[in-house]
Order: sequence, then structure tokens, then C-alpha cells
Amino acid sequence: MSLDNNSNWRRTFTSYVLVAVVSVLITGLVFLHFAGDSHTFAATGTITDEPASSAVDIQIAPSGQVAAQPSGYMLKNSIADVAERVGKAVVNIDTKRTVKVSPLPFGDLFYEFFGIRQREIAREVEVPAIASGFIVRSDGYVLTNNHVVEGAKEIVVTLADGRKFNGKIMGRDSRNDLAIVKIEAKNLPAVQLGDSDAIRPGDFAIAIGNPYGLQHTVTAGIISGLARSLDGDPSEAGIYIQTDAAINRGNSGGPLINIDGKVVGINTAIIAQAQGLGFAIPVNVAKSVMDDLISGKKLTYPWIGVQLQDLTSELAEYFELREKYGAVVAYVYPDSPAEKAGLQGGDIILKFGNTEIKNITMLQEEVRKRKAGDKVVIQVWRNKTYMLITVTLGEMPNE
Repeated sequence: MSLDNNSNWRRTFTSYVLVAVVSVLITGLVFLHFAGDSHTFAATGTITDEPASSAVDIQIAPSGQVAAQPSGYMLKNSIADVAERVGKAVVNIDTKRTVKVSPLPFGDLFYEFFGIRQREIAREVEVPAIASGFIVRSDGYVLTNNHVVEGAKEIVVTLADGRKFNGKIMGRDSRNDLAIVKIEAKNLPAVQLGDSDAIRPGDFAIAIGNPYGLQHTVTAGIISGLARSLDGDPSEAGIYIQTDAAINRGNSGGPLINIDGKVVGINTAIIAQAQGLGFAIPVNVAKSVMDDLISGKKLTYPWIGVQLQDLTSELAEYFELREKYGAVVAYVYPDSPAEKAGLQGGDIILKFGNTEIKNITMLQEEVRKRKAGDKVVIQVWRNKTYMLITVTLGEMPNE
């Protein structure tokens, strides 16, 4: 290699080295700049816009530790305090029921192919289940869901202190999915029942129960919605409370509690394929039947005796009705309270008492609030005329 070529190679190498050094320095300065100003994730998963050096001074209280107090301040441990207090009255319910199952994996196809009656070779299997409940009277009365105890041949109630008692069904309300179980114990801690009509979306909600056998699990969230329906169209009005407080299998029958520690609902259902969609029966529904359930009295349900359909815009136009809401009477049962009052097929119910009827579900809810024997003035639209009809609610027949 010539001297000139060697000199050129050294100058080129030196230039590359200088460029590399300068690049490293610039990269380091840029890194330090952005490291000082970047978003920092606090321990709660909350993003802050403060430099990393000051992030430790920021205290973000998780939503589960915040409660509105009468003084207007937020108390850090309020939900923990409520859960500790109310949790003493929450129980675990273990049941066993016998079901008939096919001994073969192909089930009905096998029996149909060989012409065998399934009931002749079906075997009985004892199926255990876990659920929740809560004490409503200190002398051993526990409120839970009807589907928790229906058909159970054995019921074991476990208290928060670990004591176990055999449970006896005192009364069941299959329509509202409620049941009262009695245990032989006294001086037990009992919950306070709140007013489910007073809650609002956004209120704090606490669920305590026995999900998947994890005893006395406490979850917290808010009331996400009211008057939800679990039948048919979810956009229609119903009776259920919606919450994002985590509810899982085994929570059925447990209490949904407000921040004051009062029960506002009975956890009863979830949408399995969704997240944060749990539903509870309003406690006011339970309060309306609880005394009858405890006494073992037969439950009766009020009844008008009609088949209904919602009023569509097309039907409203056909009947020349100005209002775009109501429930259309499609059929009147013979010898029903509706027939005796003079309701006819084609009548459009606009008001039930003082309540405007927006749809069928709302009318059913208004009827449910009353008792057999109550008299109610109904406003209907018939033959392009508003009419008032007084109906005396009857007792719903068994069939």
C-alpha cells in the first residue's frame, strides 16, 4: 500500500469515528431529555404528567377507596369499613340437588337410533352448587335467590365466623327469583335494607359474596344503570339494577350495598361473554314480599288479564293517536279483571294510575307494584277518543 493511500484511509477512518462519537453524545442528550419529561405510570396504573423524580409524591386513591361522606369529604377506608361491617351478615350457601343425566356421551341421538327410552337408563347424579345470601333477621332468616335453593335436597349455610347450619326453605318467589332460608341460630348480625328507588347511576356499589367458592370476596364499582331488562330486547325497560362491581358465579343471592352500608339489591345475574355487566334485583322488590316469604304465606300476584304489544309508530298512525307511546291490548282473557272492567282488544293503554305507560314492561312493573283487589284508573285510546276505565286487579291464576 502506498503512503498516499494509507494517509487517505486514516483520514476516512478518523472521520467515521468522530461522526460515531458525536452521534452517541447527541443520542444520550435526547434520551436524557425525554426521560425527564415522559409520562410516568403510577402504582395504581394512572398516568401522570409529572417528571419521574416527582411521581412518588403523587397519591392517586383507587376508586375502591373513595366514599362520599356526609361532611362532603372522601374517606380513604370507607369501602373497607362498610365491607367489614356488612360482611358479618353475608353467608355462603352450599346446596346439593339430584339431576338425571345420560350415561352416554351421545345422549338423545343414541337413544333415538336404538329406540331406547332415555328415562329407562338415565342415572341420577348429585350436583353440588355454591352461592351467597345475607341475614335479614337476627333470629336466622337469610335472603337469597330462588334459583340458588330451588330443587335442593340439602342446604348448608356457613356464617362469616365459620359456623355451619342446615337451612330450611321458608318461602320462594319464583317470579322475582327470591327465597328465604331459615337456620336455627339467634343473635346474628343482620343487614340494613336500603331504598333501591333512591339510587342513581354513578352511585358507589359494593358486592360481597362467594364467587367460585372464594368466601367473602369484596368487589366495588358503581351503579351503571337502572330499570334494565334481562328478557328479550335489553333496550326495553325492566326492573334490574346494573352494576360494574364484579359479580361472578357464586355471587348469586349476595348483597349489593351502597356506600352507607345498606343493601340496595340482590345480585342475581351476569352476561357471561361481557365484562362489568352484573345485575341485581332491587331490594324494594324483596321488601314487598319478604314478610310473606318469612311466614310461609302463599304469594299472590296482581293481574289484569290481557295480552299486550308495544305501540309502534305505524300502529299509532293507524289508530290516529297523537302520542307515540303506550301498550296495545291484543287480547282480553274471558272472565278476567280486564273484561269485567270493559277493556277491549285494540284499546291502547296510555296511563295506569298517574303513570304514563311507555311500553309493555312499564305497565307490567306498575301492576307488580300493586296488590290483588286494588282499584286503578286506566286511560285508554279507543275509536279516536280518550277514555277512563277503572279496573280492579285480580289474583293471577296458576296457569
